[in-house]
Amino acid sequence: MDDPNPDPNPTQHPHTARGTLPAFTPVPRLRERSNGWKPQVQRAFIEALADTGSVASACRQVGRAEVGAYLLRRHPEAASFRAAWQAALDLGMQRIEDVAMDRALNGVEVPVYSYGKLVGSRTVHNDRLLMFMLRNRAPERFAEGKPKGLNAVGKMELERLKKQWRKEWEAERNAAAGEEEAETLRSLNTKLNASYENWYAQLSPRTRAAWKEYRRLEALDREEGYLCYDDPEHELYQDPEAQWDEVDEAMPLPSPERSAREAPEEPAEDTGPRCRSIKDEGWD
Repeated sequence: MDDPNPDPNPTQHPHTARGTLPAFTPVPRLRERSNGWKPQVQRAFIEALADTGSVASACRQVGRAEVGAYLLRRHPEAASFRAAWQAALDLGMQRIEDVAMDRALNGVEVPVYSYGKLVGSRTVHNDRLLMFMLRNRAPERFAEGKPKGLNAVGKMELERLKKQWRKEWEAERNAAAGEEEAETLRSLNTKLNASYENWYAQLSPRTRAAWKEYRRLEALDREEGYLCYDDPEHELYQDPEAQWDEVDEAMPLPSPERSAREAPEEPAEDTGPRCRSIKDEGWD
């Protein structure tokens, strides 16, 4: 079956995010359609498949149906296309593994609802996924070269690794947060200094002189350790002896000659309603 419009350049595909796709010859088409699988569409599909690892996603990117992609792969002259398809899946699988490893290490955000309302989110970690990725990516370290279950030693090793990765992640996050906080403080200081300079520039000469004198006196008070509560000339001055005098006048002590008969009477017994007993008058 000859292609009426053969591809003049059946060369290597462009570089993708995960590597380089092998060269392949597009599947020949009997007739050219606007929605058909032209050579450029086949190349775009293979590239999308390498980037996503999903046939459905790749078909959506090129605007074609999945059934058409599978029919194209079964074409008698699609040997080169099938090889490129498999190579793209291998590259796409690497990305899927990277995404799985990222989720295993950092977890996924799960929304938290209360009474039907979204109140926040929490990070959920999948330990099974993490150990699966470790056993497959480093079987000589975590599975002794073969798959095995997660025993007590494996659980301890997992907890140790999780703590180690957690510390590394928190250190990176704190470093980034510290740099961001420092940059924010520098920006605020710059704005405050500019605002102060603008305010000071608009003062009159006598006001500037008064401001400088105020700053000098304030610095002098700070050096001498001035406290308003110790200054008799200040309205907030507190005299300890005067305070004790006020307490004595406000709370006089009882006279020792006062007899017990002059003590205040105790409150009268409550005469409110009460329940009658069987011994009350009028009961047989």
